[in-house]
Parts: sequence; C-alpha cells; structure tokens
Amino acid sequence: MSRTPDSPPDRQQPLAWAARGAGLLALLAGVVALASCALIGSQPVQRPAPLVEAPPPPPEPQLAEPLDTHTFTLSNPDDDVVGAVQITLASKEDTLPDIARRFNVGYEEIVRANPGVDPWLPGAGRSIVVPTRFVLPDAPRDGIVINVAAMRLYYYPAHKKGEPQIVYTHPIGIGKVGWSTPQGVTSVVSHVKDPIWRPSAALRKDHFNDNGEQLPAVVEAGPDNPLGKFELTLGWRGFLIHGTNKPYGVGMRSSHGCIRLYPEDIEKIYAMVTNGTHVRVVNQPFLFGLHEQQLYLQAYSVLEDDPRDWDHAQKKLLSHALAAHIQHTLQQSGSQMDWQSVAAITHTPRGIPVPVTGAGNSIDAVLSAAPTVENRIPTGADWDGSDDTGTDGQSAKQLLLERQPTTAQAPAPRSPGT
Repeated sequence: MSRTPDSPPDRQQPLAWAARGAGLLALLAGVVALASCALIGSQPVQRPAPLVEAPPPPPEPQLAEPLDTHTFTLSNPDDDVVGAVQITLASKEDTLPDIARRFNVGYEEIVRANPGVDPWLPGAGRSIVVPTRFVLPDAPRDGIVINVAAMRLYYYPAHKKGEPQIVYTHPIGIGKVGWSTPQGVTSVVSHVKDPIWRPSAALRKDHFNDNGEQLPAVVEAGPDNPLGKFELTLGWRGFLIHGTNKPYGVGMRSSHGCIRLYPEDIEKIYAMVTNGTHVRVVNQPFLFGLHEQQLYLQAYSVLEDDPRDWDHAQKKLLSHALAAHIQHTLQQSGSQMDWQSVAAITHTPRGIPVPVTGAGNSIDAVLSAAPTVENRIPTGADWDGSDDTGTDGQSAKQLLLERQPTTAQAPAPRSPGT
C-alpha cells in the first residue's frame, strides 16, 4: 500500500516485521526441539553399565595350632589317657612319613590311622588323621616303659611325692621278625656319644641276604653309622636304645632287636635318663584306660610273632588286659563295657583311643570331634625341621623291603644287632 505525502509515517510496520521474525525463529526452534525429541526417543543414548565388583573369595579356613604331644603332666594319677587326636591337611609334596615325623609319630602309627591312603602320595588337601592320643601301658610308671606292639617308648622321670608325674613319649623302631626286641625288665648301663658299630657276623649275613650289601666289620661314628649320635647301653647284652641315620625307619619293625628313636628324640632322652634307670619292655596290643569316668580302648595290630591266640581267645585275653584298678572302678560305678564296640575296634585296629563305656563308642565320633590343625611342626617339639642324615620320606620304601616277612611263622630268635 502506498502512502501519500500528507499521511503520517507508519511506525508500527518495522515492529510488525520484527515480531514476525521473532515468531519465525520461535517456530524453527520448536521444530528443532521436536525433531530432537523424536531422535532421542527412537535412538536412546547408550550409557555404560555400572561396574559390579565380583564378590571376594571366601576366607581360608582358620586352622588350629598343632599340639605338641610328646610331653604330658599327669595331674590326676589315675588318668590313663594323654594327648589328643588331630587332623591335618597334606600338601602336594607330602608323604605320610613326612607328616609322621613332623608330628612325632611313627610309620606304622600313621599308616594304621589312615586306611586306604597312599603313604607315598596322599594327595594335596587330603585329610590325614594324626594319632597323637595314647593310652598309657599297664606297667609301673617308673623309668622307661616300651610297648613293642605300639612301637612307642614312655619315660617317667623321678618326681617328688606330691608333685605331678611327667611322662615323655616317642615312636620307636623295633626288631623285625627273627630279631625280636626282648621283653622283660632291664636297666640303662651306660651312655655313649658318637658310638662305633660292630655288627655281628650273623647280622652281616642277614643284611647281605636282605639287600646284597656287604657290611663292614666296624662302622665308625658318622653319617653312615646306623646307631646315630647317641646310644644307651642296656643290661641285656647287645641290645641298645639309640638313634639312627635312617629316621624314616622309626615306627617300623626294621631293626635287629635294638630300639631306634628319631635323632631329635634320642638326644633328649639321652640327656634326661641316668644310668640305672629301669627299662621295662611289654607287648600290649590292646590297651584299656580310664579318662574322665570313661573307659577307653586303644587297639594296635598284633605282632606277627606274638605267641598268644588272639583269634580264638580274644575276650579272655582282653579281660586279662583290664588292670585291677580299672576293674575296681567299673564295679564301683556300675558301668558296663560295650563288647560290641570292643569287637569292632579290635577287628580293625587304628591305634586311636575310643570310649567303650557311655556314649560316643565309635571311631567316627572320635574323629568328628578332632580339631583340624596346621600342617607344621608343633611349637615345643623336639625337632626343628632340619636333618643332617640326607634322607626323606621316600627312603622308607627301602626300609619296608628290608623289614620282617609277612608270614606268621617266624624264624628262631638270633643274636641282637641294631
């Protein structure tokens, strides 16, 4: 529309155009916003998933400390049971002889307690029963008491009246069939450090027949001497209590009549025992003992050359094995022995004390109550883990080949050796 010269200027027109421009801009912004919303709605923004941390692995089971079970204080003189059964876990490198020495038990003891376990390859993580609970032999608690069936030595040092009795116990090696360790009472005659070994002609012949090796007539002190570093001479001519240069033979019937101890154990016994100390050797495969008003039975394997008829007169022989004080206590309390449990325990001896009166009369109940402990030498043990004999658990294999024959018929006893 044209404007005449007389008409006033139209000042509202620029404002209208400006308003229209602003409206267009707002409209464009709205379109862009709608397009953006449509884009966002059709393709959502990908955001990283939150990090979820993996749960931490379960903590390793806390194992108890292993118990030192070679020294006991008998605060109650009527108590016949000492120590505690333990369970440990084998490592990849372990053999049963390795674990046995670590816990101061012998070869037969640990093999008997773990039927079905390969002695040379038990397997990493395998639960191993450590039979470190003992029923004391039925014998005077004076001096040295040796139970050949258990292959274990007990030493009761002299003590003053009113003081508690102390007992030390260690595994031993004993005479193989035909070279049996004698039974009876003798005494310690002398102490010899770094002894010289003079094997008899009969012993050298037997050794040659066993493995084809010719023994020298004299073996000087040193690493090749089977007597070890310490020797206690007994009143029985030719029979000794001594150490060994083959520690993994302890707990076997592998000697020629002498009594062998681990090197660390004979050193302590040698220092404590005096000349004149009584030495009593018994053969008690089935041991009854009282503990906390219960009667326990500990069963070992009967030795091949034991002349008693355990197969046909077992109940009679077991009744005789009950000490007088035990029979008296049972009568006073009115307790009855569970002969069914007795039969089960003696039929498959595992060398672990099991109650045969009251509740819990099974080996399974005893083992379920046993603590699982660290697989290491207990604090306070005689052994520090070092060994200058140069042997290990595998060396016991050769000793097994040299030990007694498996037949029940034994040759006539011969002159002792070591």
